[in-house]
Amino acid sequence: MGIKGKVLLDTAFGMRDSPEEKSGQAMWPIKINRNHMKKTLTILGVTAGIFLGSLGEVAAQKTKVRYADQQMELMNYQHALDMYKEAYAKKPNIETARKTALAQDKIRDYNQAYTWWKTVVGYEEATGEDYVRLLQTGILTGNFEEAQSLAQAKGLTADSLGVSPGSIPPSARKLKLAGMEELNSTESDFSMIEDGAGNKYFVSDRGGSYPTPMPSIRIDGRNKIFSAEKSDFTDRGYFSVYRQDKAGDITRVVSNVPNTMYLSDPSYAASQNLLFYSVTRSITKVKKNRNIMVQPEIYYSKVDPDGNLEGFTAFPYNDSLGYAVMHPYVDEQAKRLYFSSDNQDPAWGGQGGYDLYYSEYDENMVFSTPVNLGPEVNTAGDETHPFRKDNKFYFSSTGHNGLGGMDIFEASYTPTAFSGTRNMGTPINSLADDFGYREDKDRTVYLSSNREGGMGLDDIYMAKEMYKQFLARVLDCNGEIITESYLATFRDKTQGIMVPTARNGKGELTAQLEPESDFGITITKPGYFPLTDESITTKGFAGDTVKREYKLVPIPYQLPVHVDIVYYDLDKFMIRKDAMPALDKLADLMQKYSFLDLLVASHTDSRASDEYNIVLSNNRAKAVTEYLGAKGIDSDRVRLEWFGESQLVNDCGNGKPCAEDNHQLNRRSELVLEAFPDPTKEYDIPQELKDMDFCEPEDIFEKIQEEINDIPTIYFDFDKSMLRSVHKSELERTAIMLKRMPNLMLYIEGHTDQRGDEAYNQKLSERRAQTVKDYLKNRGVEDNRLESQWFGKTKPIHNCDEVTCTPAMHQLNRRTELRVGKSSYGYTGRQKKVDTM
Repeated sequence: MGIKGKVLLDTAFGMRDSPEEKSGQAMWPIKINRNHMKKTLTILGVTAGIFLGSLGEVAAQKTKVRYADQQMELMNYQHALDMYKEAYAKKPNIETARKTALAQDKIRDYNQAYTWWKTVVGYEEATGEDYVRLLQTGILTGNFEEAQSLAQAKGLTADSLGVSPGSIPPSARKLKLAGMEELNSTESDFSMIEDGAGNKYFVSDRGGSYPTPMPSIRIDGRNKIFSAEKSDFTDRGYFSVYRQDKAGDITRVVSNVPNTMYLSDPSYAASQNLLFYSVTRSITKVKKNRNIMVQPEIYYSKVDPDGNLEGFTAFPYNDSLGYAVMHPYVDEQAKRLYFSSDNQDPAWGGQGGYDLYYSEYDENMVFSTPVNLGPEVNTAGDETHPFRKDNKFYFSSTGHNGLGGMDIFEASYTPTAFSGTRNMGTPINSLADDFGYREDKDRTVYLSSNREGGMGLDDIYMAKEMYKQFLARVLDCNGEIITESYLATFRDKTQGIMVPTARNGKGELTAQLEPESDFGITITKPGYFPLTDESITTKGFAGDTVKREYKLVPIPYQLPVHVDIVYYDLDKFMIRKDAMPALDKLADLMQKYSFLDLLVASHTDSRASDEYNIVLSNNRAKAVTEYLGAKGIDSDRVRLEWFGESQLVNDCGNGKPCAEDNHQLNRRSELVLEAFPDPTKEYDIPQELKDMDFCEPEDIFEKIQEEINDIPTIYFDFDKSMLRSVHKSELERTAIMLKRMPNLMLYIEGHTDQRGDEAYNQKLSERRAQTVKDYLKNRGVEDNRLESQWFGKTKPIHNCDEVTCTPAMHQLNRRTELRVGKSSYGYTGRQKKVDTM
């Protein structure tokens, strides 16, 4: 990729003594770790330095190679590289090829380095160390297999040379990485942040290239020639911070710190409108011939609305001639300033190389003594570019196990500890150098890298989730999010894989969905109907989040949906002919609806002994089972109970005189058709009831009643309000239904025929409604579940004022109608009209 620009920022810079306070040359040795191909100093940011010392005159008789060697010692790597290439072109040999390859390594142009190491090992005298370098750059450029083949041709293996490629799994997040073309240039661009107003700050050396010919530097003890506009380290402009405003215009941020050479590593503190940054200054007032290293420092300034820096304040732990302090990150929530430093003072507790530290600050920006982050984060290598979001801490490192150059790592964070450090995997990390990780509120990732395919030497990348997000609210019947556990099985039908799910802080169900796929989800919870949605898709979906809302409904176990009664002759259990229509109707319903089973509760009258009646009631229950069996209903769907004479419906107990029709009411089998009868079984919502709201289980009752239509109508004799015997059995059935379905109301409407005056009929219809109500109350139905109305002659079945009515037509008008429902009947007012008898 050419010169890797952040070498400048990753290093401290030497400055050479000069009477002119102008520019210096960037210098710092960079070594390659043989095990992990890590450069010991790939620290990104403003780490420019200016070397002060006497180079001596470049004698005209020295060869280009000798001159290039001197430039390498002074860390003028780009200029040295140009000289080596010219020398090799004039006189090829392994030594010059090796030096050219090493210079390419120094500036981290790994593709060119690999090409030159291939040239080196093409010579017979190539050493094992040369093959190590070849294999290492092969890893960084994706040419490891080819490099391995070249080594094997010489009888060497990667294992024997101690070189193996890193093995890092992909990122847990599926990210799509793209270069930020609006910020990147053909030079180095990296370390982007945003301020509170949405302006972007980043680092760049987009000032252009300034090649240095061999004779251009002439240095003696009295006069030195420096470049005022470029870094001799790379022959490119100095790094500076740039600002892109919300309109997209890019301007250079000017440092107010005197003698600023390099400006880098912006970090914004919104609460105080401060911009922190790294600076390397030109320091020239030193003793003659004294070699010093000028190190980067951290400063901060107020920022005006146009992005200009106002004043400056130094971080109190700077020491420009002692050690580097750089890569500031302001953690406003924790009130900490994180930074990187190579301070080797044992009091700072460094682990080796560049370590990460934090210094706590107060509202007056008073900073505490720096604290080393410890061995979970810091290593003998270099750790840089800190960043925290929520309970995660991010940084770059050459010391932890990585893919190639510098990698980005993640650790779990608490205010007192860092733990669980892990490589963030691909595509966040690459075979090249990756650093400057940031993540915004919507989880968009920003990072910097010199990986293949960029616009320039280093580029700023933005990574967004390739996954589409799935967000579902699983609600109960009250519309509240279900917070207790349930099982969600999510399937990617296109990929043929399962999709992991999670619950967020609100209890909502979340998942990450592959693009252009179809999905199905099933949600199950014991005691609830399973819920399935096969309509989820990301094909052609343009949004970021697929949203759903589901209702998880409890199964209404043993829900009565129909009640009937069959009666028996004295001392008999054979099914009578008058009972067969009711049983036939039940058989039809059970064949139609597989979720319906029958409860048979059988009884006797009080005559005969208790023991005898228990057996008789059992036989009556069995008779119902046998009858339904002949109709194709399996006995497993019929649940039997028998009570003998223990549950009489009237006061016809032992020894009490009682009319035969009252004894008949006791010789019965109560037939209760139950939906979802087995409480240990998980039921699906029946196909026939897919459109029903099961949060209102009485709707199932109403559905069945629509088919049966057997709510009785009670008829009365002329001018009477006394119940007929035939209707008592119908009201018995109604009473059983109401007692077994406590959420049902019964609405009772009294009517008369049209004979007689209005006032009399009004009272008569009221008495008829009250008669039904009293009977049901005596059978144990609560008064507040019985609502009665009366209409006199105002709502006849047959209007006898218009036609001549027969006695049968008059009979149909003398009635009390019953209706069941879930809520009070919505009358606007009671009727006051009367009818005649």
